[in-house]
Amino acid sequence: MRRCAVRTDLAVIGAGPAGLAAALAASARGVGVTLVDAAAEPGGQFYRQPAAGLGAGRPEALHHRWRTWERLRDGLAASAVRVLTEHHVWCVERTPQGFTVHALLGPEQEEPAEVPARAVLLATGGYEQVLPFPGWTLPGVVTAGGAQAMLKGGLVVPGRRAVVAGTGPLLLPVATGLAAAGVEVAALVESTDPGRLARHGPALAGKLPEGAGYAARLLRHRVPVLARHTVVRAHGDDRLTGVTVAALDAGRVRPGTERQLPCDTLAVGHGMLPHTDLADGLGCRLDGLAAAVDAEQRTDVPGVWAAGEATGIGGAALALAEGHIAGCSAAARLRGTTPDPAPAAVKARTRLRRSAAALDSAYAPPAHWPEQVTDDTVVCRCEEVTAGAVRDALDLGAGDERTVKLLTRAGMGWCQGRMCSAAVAGLAGCPPTPSRRPFARPVPLGVLARQHYSQEGPS
Repeated sequence: MRRCAVRTDLAVIGAGPAGLAAALAASARGVGVTLVDAAAEPGGQFYRQPAAGLGAGRPEALHHRWRTWERLRDGLAASAVRVLTEHHVWCVERTPQGFTVHALLGPEQEEPAEVPARAVLLATGGYEQVLPFPGWTLPGVVTAGGAQAMLKGGLVVPGRRAVVAGTGPLLLPVATGLAAAGVEVAALVESTDPGRLARHGPALAGKLPEGAGYAARLLRHRVPVLARHTVVRAHGDDRLTGVTVAALDAGRVRPGTERQLPCDTLAVGHGMLPHTDLADGLGCRLDGLAAAVDAEQRTDVPGVWAAGEATGIGGAALALAEGHIAGCSAAARLRGTTPDPAPAAVKARTRLRRSAAALDSAYAPPAHWPEQVTDDTVVCRCEEVTAGAVRDALDLGAGDERTVKLLTRAGMGWCQGRMCSAAVAGLAGCPPTPSRRPFARPVPLGVLARQHYSQEGPS
């Protein structure tokens, strides 16, 4: 049975910072808002909450900017926003009346639900990028965000002795969070040269207090920081027992600098990528890997707005500003009035986009990382495609991700290339391209059949 929601003016997909800000702004301006999210509670990854049954005494200790979350949470509770949690959106369909948001309900994701809406606001966030290296598939190797999610949502740690590695601002809260939870953090291994951050000093001036706070916590917990270093290999048979790290020189491993660090956990990440499946499915124009938007956060598809990481990775503060602007614009356009200029949010967006661009430039992965990937390293975990198979495809004439996919099945598995597309592109020597997926997540055939039956009627 398909569960149908009451028609709404605006469906906001994603209840992270951008979605919450957008929903509250639009609702405050008199339009009906339905907030749809896959998690059991609003907050997204940034404000992920432990289950009530875990009895967390001080959940604020796991979070940055907790007061902002309290304002969002209390505002949502006092608002007229209808919140639909555990709704896994797999498609947004354009209809003569506007849009229909198609979702699957609950953990099993078998029962369908629909949310008809006049307009849609996409706040779908982003997902982690992890570049492969020998041993990265061993039990004990997790993504940096995965380690953070375990800590925030489950109040558990992935191991007793951890190395946090890769590149990007996310490594700092992960390392300090694990250390505060009692994990011995053997090292924070950051491939970026601190000098690259210094070159973007003016754009990153507003980030200095936050960075200083993380530095103080790392010092307090005695976490060694290895800048301009990378993980060369993870070791172990049945599970992780340690990693080899080495210094980098102009993006290449410097011979003779390798050393082993014993650990039972490696939390690794190489930045974030925008989640644009729904935007792409609606036909929205993409700017590189992100959804393209105008000054009001509108996409080029009438009735569709986008905000937050889906429009470019920039962090929670930028997502809040973009969400507020998008919510104000959507409410005004639906009511036929002039959008509120929201000058404070626009000013914050300009400043924070500048910071985000600087961070993106500074925290690029090592330029020559593919050189460290051995032929027997698995690149596509779903289809068990190795780097050697990808290189064989290149020898056969493949020059882009799509051709490699056709020749090797890399990217054809359960995750549909989310985990491996950047790696395949890097090995192929081409820039990553958006993946064209008809659905944002796997859908049971029975759900598709019932949808077709209800639209076409019995034959």
